[in-house]
Amino acid sequence: MRLDRQRPFIVTVLVAAMLAGGCTHTAHFWHCKAPVIPAVAQNEMPRELCKTSLPDYRVEPPDILVVEAIKIVPKAPYRIEPLDTVQIQVIGALPDQPILGMYQVDASGNVNLGPPYGTVHIASLTIEEAQEAAKKHLEKVLQTVVVSIALGESGARQQIEGEHLVGPDGKIRLGTYGGVYVSGLTLDEAKVAIERHLTQFLEDPDISVDVYAYNSKVYYVIQQGAGQGDGLQRFAITGNETVLDAISQVNGLASISSKRVWIARPAPHGQGEQQILPVEWNAITQGASTTTNYQVMPGDRIYIAEDKWIAFNAWVTKVTTPFEQIFGFTLLGGQVVRANKTYRVGGAGGGFFGGGFF
Repeated sequence: MRLDRQRPFIVTVLVAAMLAGGCTHTAHFWHCKAPVIPAVAQNEMPRELCKTSLPDYRVEPPDILVVEAIKIVPKAPYRIEPLDTVQIQVIGALPDQPILGMYQVDASGNVNLGPPYGTVHIASLTIEEAQEAAKKHLEKVLQTVVVSIALGESGARQQIEGEHLVGPDGKIRLGTYGGVYVSGLTLDEAKVAIERHLTQFLEDPDISVDVYAYNSKVYYVIQQGAGQGDGLQRFAITGNETVLDAISQVNGLASISSKRVWIARPAPHGQGEQQILPVEWNAITQGASTTTNYQVMPGDRIYIAEDKWIAFNAWVTKVTTPFEQIFGFTLLGGQVVRANKTYRVGGAGGGFFGGGFF
């Protein structure tokens, strides 16, 4: 029997054997025992033309929050810190080199007054102590000076303001002011928690909190792979996506996909079983129906089933390939033996392994 004629024979034998044993082994392809899908596509389910707003957003890792400092006033007596900005005015400075303006305290705690005067260390000093330190320093160059220093902007603002990643421990980091636990809180609750923490260092702080990157609330699109492994993609949710929006993220249905699509929606703890929402693909694409173009919720799994014929073909190939290889080796061995016998009968030397070829 030729090798190219063996494949139909092998397939026929395998299918007959499985059919003889019932549909258990072929249910994956022929759906003799199709899974029971609960009918939960109720009329009140949010969908394309009838969407709903999601509940208050709760912060979780790895969201990124943006914090703005509205009122940041250090508690008295305040001691100057690195990265603070101070306003300095000196009466009696050189006419061509005045000292007047805003000066930043560098990381080492010094403030640079210009080439003629050099730097003076004022970190960890109160405003009054800083004025006295600057006066003593300038008197090395000038005869009579009057120094006035005021806090322009606290370095606390720079550490508090900006984008902050919610870490695996549920906290955001505010530099020298430590971490604040915000996981599971709404934005209003996170604002209160951060302000309460900052009252240890600041006088009645006032901040605003918003979400810079929504990373913790996601949905998944799963494409069954027809024997080649399932595809899984994860997307951050904005609160406005529908099934069509989600599938457009993966460039539509693949060539190995069927038009059987559904949403598997997890149920909250202790609130019943998960929901299965069948999607009528032809209706929402060809007919512009919105009935099953559901709004996607955080945690949804949008499942795209494989084409059963492509999956069956892949399965048959996987099963029959080892047999084809075995029969192929058998045929090759038989051909070698016959050729070797023919060669010996013809008297042309020692056959394949005689002096004729080797």
